[in-house]
Amino acid sequence: MARGSPTTEPTTACWRVGILFSATGVTAAVETSQLGGTLLAIDEINAAGGVLGRRVEAVITDPASDPRAYRRLAEQLLVEEGVRLLFGGYMSSTRKAMLPVVEAHGGLLFYPTLYEGFEYSRHCVYTGAAPNQNSIQLATYLLRHYGNRFFLIGSDYVYPYESNRIMSDFVVQSRGRVVGEVYVPLGAPDSAFGEVMERVREAEPDVIFSTVVGADTARLYAAHHAAGFDSRRLPIASLTTSEAEVSLMARGIAAGHITAAPFFETLGTPAARRFVAAFKRRNGMHMPVTAAAEAAYFQMHLAAAALARAGTDAPGDLLAQLGGCTFEAPQGRVRMEASNHHTWLRPRIARLDADGRFKVVWDAGASVKPDPYCVVQNLDDWPADGRQFALS
Repeated sequence: MARGSPTTEPTTACWRVGILFSATGVTAAVETSQLGGTLLAIDEINAAGGVLGRRVEAVITDPASDPRAYRRLAEQLLVEEGVRLLFGGYMSSTRKAMLPVVEAHGGLLFYPTLYEGFEYSRHCVYTGAAPNQNSIQLATYLLRHYGNRFFLIGSDYVYPYESNRIMSDFVVQSRGRVVGEVYVPLGAPDSAFGEVMERVREAEPDVIFSTVVGADTARLYAAHHAAGFDSRRLPIASLTTSEAEVSLMARGIAAGHITAAPFFETLGTPAARRFVAAFKRRNGMHMPVTAAAEAAYFQMHLAAAALARAGTDAPGDLLAQLGGCTFEAPQGRVRMEASNHHTWLRPRIARLDADGRFKVVWDAGASVKPDPYCVVQNLDDWPADGRQFALS
């Protein structure tokens, strides 16, 4: 464990927080961006005087994309280090590995990653997108612009199975059809994705929906390109392909493919530009700025605001204050929904250009209330501009 960031000096009078992002392993690229967003927020909080005059100190770990390591390190942070607040996790398998430990020891986990929904814990704050903030918008867009025959491919763990189940429900509701579904192990070889593309060719879908994660994403997109598919006619649409995964691809491989997320590095708003510039100054010009990094950034600011209100890092007291907190995030204003511990977020859809940069093609125009259980999930009720469920 490393205590503190390069710009954070530990003191005896500080707020100590546990950080769990992988610097190694299959999801290292995107989790490194999450760490960068977290440490940028801590730098900003400390530069402004800390919280109630006390600095925030980061106790940093590298769980190496291994759920067992997440569980072990979370327990170590809570029990041996005496930390109450944990920030981290990317794959749902890692969140699910940590939660029993966090609940058992009375801690609070801030989880900055899109996920499959259908979960609630008094010991978890969810700042990534729920399915009603990305999946339903993406399904609607794809059905209207590409067709209703979907091929689903995912990594072999909990999030892809559940996310694909939700996407299947949306597609079937719109009288579409899932013409294939396949899962590949994390770290699968190039040949595995080549075989998947042969199955795609046989199925003749209109869209490939991918829940492949991490470094495997680059192998999937390369296999699509090598198979000769045209992304203008058969795009890969994904919730898990971010700037971090695109940075692992050869130039041109990603062009034409589609992602739904609340934030993209290319957003042109003043707040987004300031964030991207500050992120790169701190973490290096080469570091991709992802939606997961933005969530990691604003969740730390939300936690600091709640900490200032509560005057303590006791999770129960902090949660009582968190429900009233808002923050002008790079994506736009975000706020916590006290009823389910999820975050109001602004859905967007973007297409990758020839230079591997996301260009927004659809924007909800406002933040959307989190509905992790998809109580409202009929695509026929979702209008073309997305505003029916978008609340300022």
